[in-house]
Amino acid sequence: MNPPETRANRLLGQKSPYLLQHAYNPVDWYPWGEPAFRRAREEDKPIFLSIGYSTCHWCHVMAAESFSNSEIADFLNENFISIKVDREERPDIDRLYMEAVQAMTGSGGWPLSVFLTHDLKPFYGGTYFPPESRRGQSGFLEVLAALRDLWIKDRGTILKSSETLVSVMGKETSPRTAGEIFPDAGLLDRAYEAYSSLFDGTFGGFGNVPKFPQEATGSFLLRYWHRRKDAKALEKVEKSLQEMARGGLRDYLGGGFHRYATDRKWHLPHFEKMLYNQAMLSRLYLETYQATRNPFYAEIARETLDYVLRDLTDTFGGFYAAEDADSWIVSENGKVKSEGAFYVWSSAEIQACLGREGAEVLSFYCGVREEGNIEGMDWRARNILSVCHSLETTAERFGMSREQVERILKNARAVLFERRTQRPRPYRDDKILADWNGLMIASLAFGFRVLGDVRYQRAAIGAADFLRARLKRKDGRLMHRYTDGEAAIPAFLADHAFFAWGLFELYEATFDPAYLEEAVSLCREMIRLFWDEKESGFFLTGEDSETLILRQKDFHEGALPSGNAMAALVLLKISRLGPGKDFEEKAMRILRAFFETSEISLGGSANMLVALDAALGPYCEIVIDEGPDRSNLEKMIEVIYSRFLPEKMVLLHDLEGESRKKMESLAPFLEGRPPIVSKTAVSVCRDRTCQLSAVSDSELKELFEKFFRSEF
Repeated sequence: MNPPETRANRLLGQKSPYLLQHAYNPVDWYPWGEPAFRRAREEDKPIFLSIGYSTCHWCHVMAAESFSNSEIADFLNENFISIKVDREERPDIDRLYMEAVQAMTGSGGWPLSVFLTHDLKPFYGGTYFPPESRRGQSGFLEVLAALRDLWIKDRGTILKSSETLVSVMGKETSPRTAGEIFPDAGLLDRAYEAYSSLFDGTFGGFGNVPKFPQEATGSFLLRYWHRRKDAKALEKVEKSLQEMARGGLRDYLGGGFHRYATDRKWHLPHFEKMLYNQAMLSRLYLETYQATRNPFYAEIARETLDYVLRDLTDTFGGFYAAEDADSWIVSENGKVKSEGAFYVWSSAEIQACLGREGAEVLSFYCGVREEGNIEGMDWRARNILSVCHSLETTAERFGMSREQVERILKNARAVLFERRTQRPRPYRDDKILADWNGLMIASLAFGFRVLGDVRYQRAAIGAADFLRARLKRKDGRLMHRYTDGEAAIPAFLADHAFFAWGLFELYEATFDPAYLEEAVSLCREMIRLFWDEKESGFFLTGEDSETLILRQKDFHEGALPSGNAMAALVLLKISRLGPGKDFEEKAMRILRAFFETSEISLGGSANMLVALDAALGPYCEIVIDEGPDRSNLEKMIEVIYSRFLPEKMVLLHDLEGESRKKMESLAPFLEGRPPIVSKTAVSVCRDRTCQLSAVSDSELKELFEKFFRSEF
């Protein structure tokens, strides 16, 4: 492989951290845009589109092997127009061409490598290509040469196949018009059976290797347990969360979770850490803590949220996107990057840091071996720290009490964590995305309500205020990405839906009606920009966004909730406040359209099923009527959030002032409600009609037992 050139290419002026990583490749990269398209037309060359993201390990591999190779770069520069896209900046482009590659090959992933005609229609694609052919996989240079020849000698076949592919994608990307039949709880039963068939009863989780956390599936199963009182549904969630937290998927020293595991046991992760995983997993652990009162789940949630506050929070309050899987390590070959280098340990390092007793206890507890515990990887006797034995078994092994073992392990974690801070850190992608931040705001706000840690409330407020101040244009249009002082790219459906969800959650953590008002405003704007009145549901892109070859809808999800699923949830929330039927009608149309396609692929629909569960109800509003005496308020709020009640919305009706007027304008059913007594009172309401009230935490516990005993 030849060393990279020192001369910069056209990516140097970009803001995307991913594009800047490729700014000194010898490949003559263009950012996505008309200059690249025009040159392709003028020089009659096909387009090579490479999509990835800054913390993607295999993107780094292909960059080092191929995009830094002068021979491959020269061939690309002579025969193709090469374009780089950050999938996190442009999820619309990524989704469009990912579907094309999946249709062509049956699979997808990153780096995504797609070849386009002049009118941006795909005609060939794949993911990672090695530079030369190996193990039955064609080498990148060989692929490039074949496509160059095909472009010159058989252009007609390319154009015809690309037209056919786009036509097929157009038919599949839009769900049918919503029917008249609304899905019932029987669909939830069928979905539960489908997920049960995928459940790994030995190690938890769902599906085959590689294993992803599948937070939405856990969220659906909790709601199914709550609805059907099916203990096995809760058992599946608990088994999965316990195994993930004990395995290498969780960062044992620093908290937080890696993106996925490469093995069935959750031991060997793909080491990158994504903000959205921290948001969704912390929420799932918190909900499971509510459902079980097992402090283990609260502890893991705290670790995860604390990791975000420590390592992924911007000075001004927003949350960074991710940390890389790779980091620098010094070897006999010099300073090189290696996946997981920041996180793995040799037995000798642990001994040197902890001394004999501490090293022996930690090594037994975490399965550390002198020869290493990572099979099939050339990490030279390195170990991933994961929980391999229980505290009780460890105590018995060393003739100690459980408390002694806990003290030794607590000290060992602190010492090793401090030692790890002296290593070169993985690269951090510091762009701030509105949608991912919305999810994190929601989880931190929820974390404050469940755990009572004011740091989480403050962080959620800081991020929400940052997005409101920095990610809006002067005309009020929400933007998708902020980095290096610049807000750019008109926001997508997910940005509006996820941020609105975060603001709803933040309202319940602060009872500041400004956040509720902002959430409602975002949803109105979401309808204006994205709603498809002709058929059903929301488009991924706004009516003012760039026009691609197809305008898509995301009804089925991947790593993130679909924009339509989250939109349905937030619209249902607004409708519970009572300002007209339009919001509820649109949510129901989304769900009816989902029902038309759900039987095809329940596996990608867990968040839509969560929305369906919310729509089927029963639903309740919990209204806190502020009285002159607020001394009982804090304890009653603790009671409210100690239970897993996914169908509730909590509203504070202030005693007087502007907040009272604003809440009554947002939720008209609150208007005219006088204080019931001098003390603050909590009422449980159904369909905005309040029936029962309590003025103490003990009364509220009794009220909940009566009201929620036979709800489903």
